[in-house]
Amino acid sequence: MKPSRDISRLIEIMAALRDPETGCPWDVKQDFSTIAPYTIEEAYEVLDAIQRGDMHDLREELGDLLLQVVFHARMAEEAGTFDFADVVEAITTKMIRRHPHVFGDEDAREAGMAKGMWEKIKAEEKAERRARRNGAGGDERAGYLDDVTVALPALSRALKLQEKAARVGFDWGAPRPILDKIEEEIGELREAMDDGRREAVAEEFGDLLFALVNLGRHMGLDPEAALRGTNEKFRHRFHAVERGLEADGKALGAASLEEMESLWQRAKKVK
Repeated sequence: MKPSRDISRLIEIMAALRDPETGCPWDVKQDFSTIAPYTIEEAYEVLDAIQRGDMHDLREELGDLLLQVVFHARMAEEAGTFDFADVVEAITTKMIRRHPHVFGDEDAREAGMAKGMWEKIKAEEKAERRARRNGAGGDERAGYLDDVTVALPALSRALKLQEKAARVGFDWGAPRPILDKIEEEIGELREAMDDGRREAVAEEFGDLLFALVNLGRHMGLDPEAALRGTNEKFRHRFHAVERGLEADGKALGAASLEEMESLWQRAKKVK
């Protein structure tokens, strides 16, 4: 089998990998739940390539992400629920429906440009999705925030929940009062720690993180992006500590905290 620019070749490759008799043993034993973490990881690697401005890596990572879509579609096809063509049909239907000002007739184009039309169309889609889920045994009492997907990273979901609540007026008026809330949450976390209640500590820690996300939102900051920046800064500085120890002929595990802290402080001064 040769590489191709045609999506059908990728679908054929996945079918071959999933063949119970001649396929790859690792691919054959996977299911939706085991593949899902890889799907999320690949999406973040796409983001990483974009942020680094590496177009070669972006091409590769987009391919890896596309493979995840094909993988899930193949498993669904094996289960008799849907296939890759159904996935394509679903998204093309959605995009055409959401853009009547591009794909509709003249009347539809004029209506599609009206203020609020995008939200109206999305609301209709959500109502249809809710009705479908209710028919499958879902909760007919679905609330305003229920369509903020649980699958998002926790910091991103906190931001989405806050943004949606803010649309109906449930929000702080300014960022500074949130600092008072953060200090209040720190106090409650201290109390829980002093009491030694692990469940309470976890709850208060979560409340503190939620309040910090809220503060960032009011200052126009994406918590995931901010934390990614700090993660990279930590990695860079720790690598400087590692190099410093190597220069002194020492390994990380053999160094004292004081030695590592001294090198850390030195790394902080280097931009």
